[in-house]
Amino acid sequence: MNHNGELGDFLRSRRARLRPEDAGVAFGGGARRVPGLRREEVAHLAGVSTDYYARLEQGRHPHVSETVLETVARALRLDDTERGYLFELARPRTPVRRRPARAPRVRQPIHHMLDVLNDVSPALVLNHRSDVLGANHLAKQLITDFDALPHRDRNLARFVLLNPAARDLYEDWGQVAETFAASLRLAAGHHRDDRLLNELVGELSIKVPEFSTWWAGHRVDQCAHGTQRLDHPVVGELTLSYETLALPADPDQSIVLYTTEPGSASAETLRLLASWTAPTHTHEAAPSQARSN
Repeated sequence: MNHNGELGDFLRSRRARLRPEDAGVAFGGGARRVPGLRREEVAHLAGVSTDYYARLEQGRHPHVSETVLETVARALRLDDTERGYLFELARPRTPVRRRPARAPRVRQPIHHMLDVLNDVSPALVLNHRSDVLGANHLAKQLITDFDALPHRDRNLARFVLLNPAARDLYEDWGQVAETFAASLRLAAGHHRDDRLLNELVGELSIKVPEFSTWWAGHRVDQCAHGTQRLDHPVVGELTLSYETLALPADPDQSIVLYTTEPGSASAETLRLLASWTAPTHTHEAAPSQARSN
């Protein structure tokens, strides 16, 4: 990935989304030749010369001070996630000494936590690539049994974007898929030399027609929290909130926890899914019958 080019593309995309009136830039009206702000307008807001900012967008300024980056971030009205992404892209690359990759491991207490949550909340452990490192039984029943997939397919982003079942499962598939693209875009800024991540992005660009458009939009998202509407093949429709919880002792791992609003129809639906699919349950009514009752 050409990160000098990525920096310029990102700055241009953020510049294009800003209207002059939103940035406090006065103009005489009429048609504008470029969407959003002009380079000279961003340069003025950031307090740098137009030539300096132009070289920044063109990737011809390898050493940019944090002060300039801060003023550019303010001029472009970047949020905290976008600001962090900008700093990562602008950071000079240092040679990386490649070491043999070790399979990430989830600590036993985390596995125990997933099991404790099993009766009430689906939960996954992911890394920055959205590889599924662990999942409780309820999460496997809600989304898919990642343990039953080939090792390279045990990735939540890959499942959402490439598995046909995901388009039926997620009612707002396009929105969910675009958010995963934004999450991978953010991860790519933080992990420039991650071969597996770059291969995943390349594969998605080829196999998912929408992905290239989303990637070119340079949206970045931490996927820290949100809401998803599912149409589950066994229990039907339910709305879930998700929260991503960092694990400080394991910097590249986080828990994604799904919950429902207490007392809601979705809470009852999730409870039924947990009851019907519990590993030790014995029930007269087969789960497949429930949706028609």
